[in-house]
Amino acid sequence: QVQLVESGGGLVQPGGSLRLSCAASRSIRSSYAMGWYRQGAGNERELVARIVTDGGSTYYADSVKGRFTISRDNARNTVYLQMNSLKPEDTAVYVCNGIYGFTNYWGQGTQVTVAS
Repeated sequence: QVQLVESGGGLVQPGGSLRLSCAASRSIRSSYAMGWYRQGAGNERELVARIVTDGGSTYYADSVKGRFTISRDNARNTVYLQMNSLKPEDTAVYVCNGIYGFTNYWGQGTQVTVAS
C-alpha cells in the first residue's frame, strides 16, 4: 500500500498562485509516474499533469500549459504542483496519483478555489 497525502489547497484570487504538495509513504523513485488530477463540480476527473520517474518526462493538460509546473523532490518523496495565473475555471478538488507497478494509488484530494 502507498499513502498519498496532499496539502496546499485553499482560496486564491484570479491571477494568484498556489503550490500543492503530495507526500508519498513509499519512495517515489519506485513509482512509474506521479501526477495530479482534478475534478470540478459536475465535471469528470481529468489529468492535469504527470511526471514519469524514469527520465522525468512531463505531461500537461492543454488548459494548464504554461501556467502549471509539476516537480518532485526524491529525498522528500514529495511531488509538487506549482500553479500560477490561476483562473476561476481551475477551481476543483486536486488529487494526487501515484502509479507503482500496475497499481494506481490516490490521495484524498485538496480543494482549490479561485474566486475574487
